[in-house]
Amino acid sequence: MEKRSVLILKAEITWWLLTATIVFGVLYPISSSLDNYPFFQVNVIFIIVFITLTRYVFLLKHSFFAHFNFLKIILGIVSVPLIFYLIEHIIDFQIFLDEVGLESFMKYKSLSWRTSMASYIRSEMLLFGVASVIIAIIFPFRMMLSVWRQYNKGTV
Repeated sequence: MEKRSVLILKAEITWWLLTATIVFGVLYPISSSLDNYPFFQVNVIFIIVFITLTRYVFLLKHSFFAHFNFLKIILGIVSVPLIFYLIEHIIDFQIFLDEVGLESFMKYKSLSWRTSMASYIRSEMLLFGVASVIIAIIFPFRMMLSVWRQYNKGTV
């Protein structure tokens, strides 16, 4: 393996470890306090999509697929259904908030704890959900720009 490939591999592993640490840090207060949080998996997806796509939008030339146009085109196309998937789950969460409420699975906790935890869950879920949708919308355009640059200018 050449030196650049090794560095890119180390950076990729480091970013995935950082992403896992952030997922753990954000979701630990929820998972340690609530047994039956119904949006845990979706929340993990929101955080991973946001961090990973943001990284690829801003640091594409340091990624393993920087010079693979076919892969960039495929990822740009795949991001379109991803956008709809993310929006669907934000809507599901919003409907759950409106119809059932977050307090429904926190019945045996104090009122102040329920209020603060519900505020935390709502805030972080909407933050990462909306941020992941926004970056998923930007992502295919960044991939197209990169393909165009590589084809016309020889850069990423």
